[in-house]
Amino acid sequence: MSHDLLNRIDQRTRLAGHNRLALLLFRLGGRQLFGVNVFKVQEVLRRPELFRLPGLPGQFAGVADVRGRSVPVLDLGTAISHPEHDGNARYLVVTEFNRSVQGFLVSAVERIVNIGVEDIHPPPDLGVQSSYLTAVTRFQGELIQVIDVESVLADIAQSRLEAVLDPSLALPEDAPQLQVLVVDDSRVARQQIRSVLDQLGVGATLLSDGRQALDHLLQIHAAGEDPCQRYAMVISDIEMPAMDGYTLTTEIRRHPGLAGLYVLLHTSLSGVFNNAMVEHVGANAFVPKYNPADLAEIVSARLHEVAGLMAA
Repeated sequence: MSHDLLNRIDQRTRLAGHNRLALLLFRLGGRQLFGVNVFKVQEVLRRPELFRLPGLPGQFAGVADVRGRSVPVLDLGTAISHPEHDGNARYLVVTEFNRSVQGFLVSAVERIVNIGVEDIHPPPDLGVQSSYLTAVTRFQGELIQVIDVESVLADIAQSRLEAVLDPSLALPEDAPQLQVLVVDDSRVARQQIRSVLDQLGVGATLLSDGRQALDHLLQIHAAGEDPCQRYAMVISDIEMPAMDGYTLTTEIRRHPGLAGLYVLLHTSLSGVFNNAMVEHVGANAFVPKYNPADLAEIVSARLHEVAGLMAA
């Protein structure tokens, strides 16, 4: 493992230990600041030459040649219908998540900041299900809107959130009724996970951040019920407002009434770093977003293990 990679893992570890989120701040025209998790960002470039490819959705500005790779490029201001978007996108933010590389055109790139997760809040309820925001926060008095890039791409592609899984992964009809706690701030991700769990024949409680999940588990424990008996496992995202998945896992392991919970971290961030973090915070497993077959395989193995123990 290279010295640079070790340093970057150590940086992630120190940020998670202090429950902080690193954001790359940028603008799409006008004064509004936006942010994206810096650990999804590979590099920021001056806008390169773009070229079209057959079959590329119309919302994409084209494809860029970035160090020998053809990277699809989305004009982010146009994609989210930002009212101040001026069409003058001068920078390319190259990101990697969900096992793919994606470029976003932005008007200006400001800086990288570290924000305490307690200062990152869910977006306001606008009364509509679809939203490109995953969180809001402030830096030096300025409002920052944190963009859910997975939702932006899913809405554009109109991708199917459901995938038909191998029926052999599902629990038998006579198996005990099991429940899974799902923690993810992304609407798209919650729908994807729920689709997998439905096909596996298991119920789900869906929550949108780590603080909600920890409070929920502590309430169950305070009421005299064992959370390890209520839930066969916890599936948690990592980057969330209020409390991230690393900190949630750490708090679960610290509490004697919760420590026995099986925790699966499920994230769009790079698997190289998260495999190191799994051991650091005490999670049982990690699976990158989003391959429904991979998620189903790990969840199925855990469900069959729990069902077997209950039947013994």
